[in-house]
Amino acid sequence: MLAVSGFAGGERAMREVVVVDIGGTHARFAIASIGADGTISLDEPETLHTADHASFQTAWEAFRKRKGGTLPAAVSIAVAGPVGSPGKPNPVIRFTNNPWIIRPALIPEKLGAGQYTIVNDFAAVAHAVALADDSQFLHLAGPDVPLGREGTISVLGPGTGLGVAHLYRSGSHYRVQATEGGHIDFAPLDSIEDAILARLRQRHLRVSVERVVAGPGIVDIYQALAALEHRTEPERDAIEIWNLGTSGEDSLAAAAVDRFCLSLGSVAGDLALAQGGFAGVVIAGGLGYRIRDTLLASGFAARFKAKGRFESLMAGIPVKLIIHPQPGLFGAAAAFASEHGEAA
Repeated sequence: MLAVSGFAGGERAMREVVVVDIGGTHARFAIASIGADGTISLDEPETLHTADHASFQTAWEAFRKRKGGTLPAAVSIAVAGPVGSPGKPNPVIRFTNNPWIIRPALIPEKLGAGQYTIVNDFAAVAHAVALADDSQFLHLAGPDVPLGREGTISVLGPGTGLGVAHLYRSGSHYRVQATEGGHIDFAPLDSIEDAILARLRQRHLRVSVERVVAGPGIVDIYQALAALEHRTEPERDAIEIWNLGTSGEDSLAAAAVDRFCLSLGSVAGDLALAQGGFAGVVIAGGLGYRIRDTLLASGFAARFKAKGRFESLMAGIPVKLIIHPQPGLFGAAAAFASEHGEAA
């Protein structure tokens, strides 16, 4: 069981909530327990492939069956896409990178959950960042100090897409804001990135940062580098390139992974400037964790602070990688507690 202290709670009984973190490729489910003291714990999460299920409801039913046929009558769902405002979700919620649809008004009837919360997946991660202790972060760049207790923290993570959110902390209080920052324009910094942009522009009228610094973007980076060297490489999928590149087995794939890290550093710095994330920047997501050693050895840190007249400002921002094993699920539980008054 995963347990993390969260809110300072009042005299309330333990509350169980189904928490779900739905991305483009995977849907993760767990049962969260929210204690009277505000401690949030998760049972062993289960991961389902979104492509294996026709809808969220059929995936829910598969999870319910695995749990013996009954689930708590409360759910918090972290969604990879726009969801509306807290407590007022959009009537129809569509995912950015998978074909599922959720109609919140039908949740009590279809899922048997009388109380529910729907939160953007990276807003959920920002909730997790706000509550996780310092031991849950790996230092990546900038001063090796904890994230600030006052001010804005930018949160981003490459996966099937690029999730972006931020949180504002003031003492023991915080507020989370979901964004669609993964869809800002990609800005090349050198001739290699010019070539990557040119390749992507052949297929997309507008090239967002998500086309480059999300997991699938490694394919276009790899093919752009091959074209620069006038090499004809076999068609490889993203997983193969990531494996070849992080292992060092293939030098071109390794160069593509390093270029990905450079671009991620640039984007993280741009988002910190745009959001005022001067209390810290956090990289999240499974891909970031898998390439953590590569990130540390790459030019990520140099690119993060390479902002011309603001280089000294950027050099003073702590950049971390959250290593909590399930920040989306933990954050979904924290968002439910916040919305439904489970926390003092």
